[in-house]
Amino acid sequence: MKKALKIIGIVLLAVVVLFGALVAYLSIKEYKPDEIEQIDVSASESRNAFSGDTVKLISFNTGYAALGDNADFFMDGGENVKSSDETRMNENMNEISQFINEQNADFYLLQEVDQNSSRTYSVNQVETYIENTKLFGTYALNYSCPFVPYPLPPIGKVNSGILTLTDYTVSSAERVSLPCPFSWPVSAANLKRCLLINHIPIEGSDKELVIVNLHLEAYDDGEGKAAQTQMLFSVLQQEYEKGNYVIAGGDFNQTFPGGLDAYPIEDTETWAPGTLENTVLPEGWAFAYDTSVPSCRLLDKPYDPQTSQHYIIDGFIISPNVEKVSVETLDLGFHAADHNPVSLEVKLK
Repeated sequence: MKKALKIIGIVLLAVVVLFGALVAYLSIKEYKPDEIEQIDVSASESRNAFSGDTVKLISFNTGYAALGDNADFFMDGGENVKSSDETRMNENMNEISQFINEQNADFYLLQEVDQNSSRTYSVNQVETYIENTKLFGTYALNYSCPFVPYPLPPIGKVNSGILTLTDYTVSSAERVSLPCPFSWPVSAANLKRCLLINHIPIEGSDKELVIVNLHLEAYDDGEGKAAQTQMLFSVLQQEYEKGNYVIAGGDFNQTFPGGLDAYPIEDTETWAPGTLENTVLPEGWAFAYDTSVPSCRLLDKPYDPQTSQHYIIDGFIISPNVEKVSVETLDLGFHAADHNPVSLEVKLK
């Protein structure tokens, strides 16, 4: 009996030591970006100068090309951690690239794009999309961890972020950190959300077109989304007060007004987004979104158009000097990603 207790004690001690070592390692390696980081845009100098008064943008959460219609994901009530084999992931990336090449947009705002992550077989998706589309890209990490230790089997190494593609000259770009709702030690292996801001000079004007790519908090208690949304509004207003035209787009992880009417939450035990229903925009600003087609689906099971939970959480915000011409969620059937792309056309006043 004493021998058995001793063995159990040794095992428990070893587990505690290993856990402590893991926490220490992740704390030392924790991704701690500066509040504002400049991004090199020198490669865009040879691109076209922006000279028009209309702009077309597409926002698309690509689900790191591994969350297609065959996928489920444990964080949404599904079973899988790695939800795609390498062959299907590459097929999804090719499909997303082909979609981009078939559009005629000025800017593509992509979210959940991986670089050298275990879940995406160490493929550099940033390079792949840039190579496949021949566009200039700026990229900002919002998740970087050498080893995410949960669940079992663990997620492993993750480097993921947001990517903006364009064929226009970008005068400057920066990664702006958003408030992180998680405290240590959870923060050591969690996301560090951000805004990716691109400044595009307008030929013959002293104003700039400011394009903001975003992906706000998903799995928090709501306070993180609220704090990040308020900071987003502040950043946008500051750019507008400079005289610039400002457009922000991406995955808000919050339902746009009317979204719950179009797609009610059927099961409150599964993942549910926040809501922008009562969100007060700065004066003159406007949301731009489409409720006729869902922009996101729940990953509790492989996609079923009849029974899967749908959401309206992807869209845009436009400044008072930008006029919406049209906005449309493009129905791709969630084949290559768990989101549908949203297309926006605007006119600069």
